[in-house]
Amino acid sequence: MASLDAKDSYTKGHSERVAHLARLIGLKLGLTELELQKLVLAGLVHDLGKIGVPEQILRKTERLTDAEYDMVKLHPEIGRKIVNEIPLLFQVIPAVLHHHERWDGRGYPSGLQNDSIPLFARILAVADSFDAMSSTRCYQTSKSQDQVLIEMRKCQGSQFDPEVTQALLEADLTTYEQLLERHIAGKNAA
Repeated sequence: MASLDAKDSYTKGHSERVAHLARLIGLKLGLTELELQKLVLAGLVHDLGKIGVPEQILRKTERLTDAEYDMVKLHPEIGRKIVNEIPLLFQVIPAVLHHHERWDGRGYPSGLQNDSIPLFARILAVADSFDAMSSTRCYQTSKSQDQVLIEMRKCQGSQFDPEVTQALLEADLTTYEQLLERHIAGKNAA
């Protein structure tokens, strides 16, 4: 994901961390090793569509306008189109396309809800949000792990699949914290 990291340095390491969190969740949910491999791959490419979003929007520090936010919301569909061109990634298309759907149906791009959202997309939604809140971005400072866990619990059953969220809440996040620290140190050294 070096090409995406080069375009948006604030997301450096984000895909790797999302893939790691997704694997932790998948283990808790009892996925097979083959399913876990596909899930990790989906985590690594979930934001590939951001390549099609203008850099000035991705790096904007102020609140996005409605039009800018609409452009950001296109990244799952752009990602689906990119991944669709790579036969080895065909099986992760639903996760890439639907990782911003919400359990309550208020997500995008399709407004899917509950179990109509593919499982891998529900897992990525939890992992992606957890990492986004845990990371400093151009538009926000990071929250502590305790603050993020409180927010995840608060959104359990509305934004996030309750079972998937619970799996994250029960996971050992030690290695994730080490990844986050390594990525922060690498970004600060660059």
